[in-house]
Parts: sequence; C-alpha cells; structure tokens
Amino acid sequence: MTKKIPVTVITGFLGSGKTTLIRYLLENNQGRRLAVLVNEFGALGIDGALLKGCSDCPEENVIELTNGCLCCTVQEEFLPTMLQLLERRDEIDQILIETSGLALPKPLVKAFRWPEIRHGATVDGILTVVDAVAVASGALTDRDKVEAQRQADQNLDHETPLEELFEDQLAVADLVILNKADSIDASTRQQVEALLRAELPSHVKIIHANYGKLSPDILLGFNHQVEDDLDNRRSHHDQEGEDHEHDDEIDSIVFEAGPIDPVRLLEQLQYLVEAHEIYRVKGFVEVPGKAMRLVFQGVGNRFDQYYDRPWLEGERGTRLVLIGKALNEISTLQAALRTV
Repeated sequence: MTKKIPVTVITGFLGSGKTTLIRYLLENNQGRRLAVLVNEFGALGIDGALLKGCSDCPEENVIELTNGCLCCTVQEEFLPTMLQLLERRDEIDQILIETSGLALPKPLVKAFRWPEIRHGATVDGILTVVDAVAVASGALTDRDKVEAQRQADQNLDHETPLEELFEDQLAVADLVILNKADSIDASTRQQVEALLRAELPSHVKIIHANYGKLSPDILLGFNHQVEDDLDNRRSHHDQEGEDHEHDDEIDSIVFEAGPIDPVRLLEQLQYLVEAHEIYRVKGFVEVPGKAMRLVFQGVGNRFDQYYDRPWLEGERGTRLVLIGKALNEISTLQAALRTV
C-alpha cells in the first residue's frame, strides 16, 4: 500500500507569524521535500510571494489559494489542488497548509475523510500559532471585561466572532506556538499561558518561539491522523454541520502605488489603524533609491519591516493588503495612503 503523505495544518489569527514559521521550516527542512499551500484572505497574495524562492524549495511547490477562505472553498479549490499534489507524491515528503487567519480549521481537516484524498494523505498534526503580544494586550479577547458583563447580565452573550474563531483554532491544536514570546516579560507570559491553558486540553503543549524559529523535529511528525480524531476536538461550530457563517463585515482592500517613503507610510498607517478597525497590514514597499524589496507587516498598531531580497525585473511597486472590519470607506483609506 502506498504510504500517505503527512500534512501539517498551520492555523492562527491574523499576524500571529504563520508565514514566518513556514519560511523558517522551508529554509531549515533537514532534507525534507516540502510543499506548501497558502490560503490568504484578500485578492493580493503576499504570503506566497514571501515563501517562493526559499532555500531548497522549488517555486512550483508553493501554491497560493486566494479565491476565498479555505473553510468555505474546500471542494471548489482545495480538492483539485490536493489531487494535483497527490499525483506528485514521489516528489513530496510533507505538505504544509497555512490557513487564512480567518479560517475555521475543522472544515479543512474534514476534507481528508473524502475518498479522493483519504487514500493518499493524512493530517499529521495541527499547529496553532498565537501572537503573545496581541493576547497580552487584550487585542483579541478582553476576558475580564466579558466575564464582568456576563455576571451583570446572564442573558448577554458577548463573545465576538473573532474570539470564537481564536478559541476554535486552539480547540483543534496538537501544539500551540506562543510566538513573539521575547516581546513580553516572564510574568506576562505566565498570564498569557494561563489564558491559553484554560482553552486547551491538558495534553496539548505550549512552546515559545521568536520569529517562528523552531526545529522541524518539534513541529513535524505527530502521526495523529487528525481527520479521525475530530470528534474529540470540540469547537463552537460543531453543531452547524458543513455550513457556517463568517463575520461578513470583515473584508480587505488592496493599495498599489509606486515608490514610497517608508517613514511617512508608517506614520499614515499608524493613524489609520487608530481611526479604523484594521487588524492586519502586509505587503511590499518600493523604497525610493533602494534595490531591495521592503517587506512591510503590521498587526494592530505594531509594525515590522525588513529588506528580504533584490527586486526582480518587472516586479517593482508598492502593494499592500489591509484586512479589517467594515472597511466601507475604501476611497477614504486609499486617498489617505496616497498622501504619503
């Protein structure tokens, strides 16, 4: 019988560090032949562009799925892509799937029960990446406030869709990676771990990481066949069947321009995230007079930038994706960015 290809699903909220983790895995693969499926929220693929060209990873092994959130497009987009990869099983040792930060993991894992996929692949394990700074600041969940309101009125349900999503991502985890752990002090880390531990089964470990730098020996090789264990991983949406709803107010906009001063861009974006509910900013910036591509990323009001490689011919230009809630003033946001 042909051996099944092990698949690792990497989930986590927007900006938690999933792409950085995968990039480190690709560059430190210890001889493994890895393929990556990247599912992004928004029309412009940024994460795939960051992963292509990594050491020892052919570009054809990095596949972008940008036509919708994977948990809603499993049959239309994921299935044919997986079937194509299974035809190349002799060239692939492991598949990594990076879900959108807005995706529910369970519908994707259930697809591995389908006969077309079941014979050739199995979910080896699920990694949930958590942004330590975001959780510490209450950017995802202000649990004390929620509990106080519930105690005041037992009829109120103050769980937001984002909080439910975060908890669902924890509910399915085989391992939780507390990323950016060096950005908070030891006492705060203990508090964050206590919040996570309250949502996790006792056997699920929490490990610390900075910039996703963890050995493949830690992240791969669980052999858990998760598709057969989903009934033991309870989540908010278990009673909804195959159909479920997203927060329809979450959307994205794309900003494209020529060379931009990154200092002025940062100032404008910091202003915008204060004025609008913007969860994530990511993309590439063309800096005047620079031959290198500037990677620009933001989570809430925290931004990071670094030069990753020289621009390729015909590639130059500033391209950013903004993901947030009720971004209905698109023209206002675009106009604001064009002032930099």
